[in-house]
Amino acid sequence: MNRLIPLQELLENHVLVVDGAMGTMFYERGVFINTCYDALNLSEPDLVRSIHREYIEAGAELIQTNTFGANRLKLKRYGFEDRVGEINRSAAELAREEAGDRVYVGGSVGPLGIRIEPFGPTSFDEAREFFREQIEGLVDGGVDCIVLETFSDLNQILQGLYASREVCDLPVIAQMTCGNDGNTLLGTPPEVFGAELHRAGAEIIGVNHSDGPASMLGTIERLVKVTDRPIAAQPNAGVPKDVEGRNIYLTTPDYLATYACWYIQAGASVVGGCCGTTPAHIKAMKSAVRMYQPAHPALVEVLEDAGLPEYEPVPEPQRSELGASLARGEWVVCAELAPPLGPDPSRVLEAARALKEQGVVAINVPDGPRASSRMGAQATAILIQMEVGIEAVLHYTCRDRNLLAMQSDLLGLDALGIHNILIITGDPPRLGDYPDATAVYDVDSIGLTNVARMLNSGSDIGRKDLGRPTALFHGVGCNPVAVNMEEELKRYWYKIDAGACFAVTQPVFDLKQLEVFLEQIREMEGIRSVPIIAGIWPLLSLRNAEFMHNEIPGVVVPEAVMKRMAAAPDKESARAEGVRIAREILDAVRPMVQGVQISAPLGIYEQVLKVLA
Repeated sequence: MNRLIPLQELLENHVLVVDGAMGTMFYERGVFINTCYDALNLSEPDLVRSIHREYIEAGAELIQTNTFGANRLKLKRYGFEDRVGEINRSAAELAREEAGDRVYVGGSVGPLGIRIEPFGPTSFDEAREFFREQIEGLVDGGVDCIVLETFSDLNQILQGLYASREVCDLPVIAQMTCGNDGNTLLGTPPEVFGAELHRAGAEIIGVNHSDGPASMLGTIERLVKVTDRPIAAQPNAGVPKDVEGRNIYLTTPDYLATYACWYIQAGASVVGGCCGTTPAHIKAMKSAVRMYQPAHPALVEVLEDAGLPEYEPVPEPQRSELGASLARGEWVVCAELAPPLGPDPSRVLEAARALKEQGVVAINVPDGPRASSRMGAQATAILIQMEVGIEAVLHYTCRDRNLLAMQSDLLGLDALGIHNILIITGDPPRLGDYPDATAVYDVDSIGLTNVARMLNSGSDIGRKDLGRPTALFHGVGCNPVAVNMEEELKRYWYKIDAGACFAVTQPVFDLKQLEVFLEQIREMEGIRSVPIIAGIWPLLSLRNAEFMHNEIPGVVVPEAVMKRMAAAPDKESARAEGVRIAREILDAVRPMVQGVQISAPLGIYEQVLKVLA
């Protein structure tokens, strides 16, 4: 085989066998898993060469560089972020030395290890630059193609593909990783990512890693129906088993070789291995597929789009009573009630009834305020709507659940009739009752707002058809007294651009700062105008004011307010003064905003009633 033959031309009548795992081989040779495997290209070049050599001797016709995590973001964890080009170039040169002119060299490029837009703060342009930097090093080192592997986010692999196109004209093998259901870990089906990668120009489209050989077969059978490009299949050697503290892959070479033949019969023309596979697996696969040629389906319908129906989003006024009131330009008053500390909701329901009678249009339910452990906010919101008959505004944090769980929650809430959602990033657990608890933060409030927008358009984060759009009336938080106002305004712009329907401020005590903030929003170029609801907190005492000022992120209590609370001679006088201050703020903000959210400090809802009296 001459490596100068274009890869696409070779695949017309030849099944290409790719190498297997690199990390598994390092692990077997005693390299600790907390080592930067990519940096071994510089510190242990002979070790890297020897693994490439073993795969070539086993029959691999394409070997992949030891650069799966060699992007700036992942290398930064080990202090190698300034050596991206050097590491990738060296890796390609090592592989090229062993491959010679007989074996192809693929430049391995894995995910960045972060979430990018619309689910994370990293923009498409930034992501593409990270990929471009890595790919430039691989091309300088002499690779024959770029291998984008083990991606679960279609948006991210597309940025890797676009970056490759900006750097070179080498063919790209684009591979996603899927679960037992054949969909990516974000839920994107092969019919969608196959068609998208085809349209984006990937020369070879496939699947790698995943849950093992068996589940991958079904994915291949679905992929071949939406693209006429060569298909690649590189499964793990099954699911690892814990054997005396070591993760061991038990799938035999013969078993993997059998599936390699089935992949080819299903339409694949590139086969190899991923985690857990060794030269022994590749040797067995090479021997098994020797007599096969790529299958050529008689007819393949290349999808021109992802095939998703176009749903008309539910108009905002039809999503909830709160949405309708704001759309009519009505002044709205909401009240915030924290979930109960125990399993008895009676006090919260009693408060909600009293507030409803006072004309409050919705009850805001915070989600684990101050990272404390309480009854679930979702359960509390459902009970309020069912038992009291007043709408809830559920505060939903990104702290406690991963992205898939959050999407599932939003779908369930829509089905249960909880349509008002206030999306916030959430206080870190270290601020609350359980500082040793872990936080997830799979996405922040911007990312989750994008998720809600997608659900309201009738598709999930994996671009699957939901059957109908959700009707979430989702809002976001904002902070008029943020220390870094430039960053706060930028994040506010992103939230509104992501589709937020309204915004709620932190508790307001500084009216001048609120006025400045609102003016800055109005002057922002290209931003939609959404209703803004001002937060109001009736102070209970000087101590409460000091606590709010010093320990609640995003709250500033001016000195003048502090002095008024300090002048109160006793507890009752202090609470009365707190109500007077809240009333003054309510009257002052009325011309500025579309409504208020009045909190019940320490669950004392009578303070809210006094503010409204």
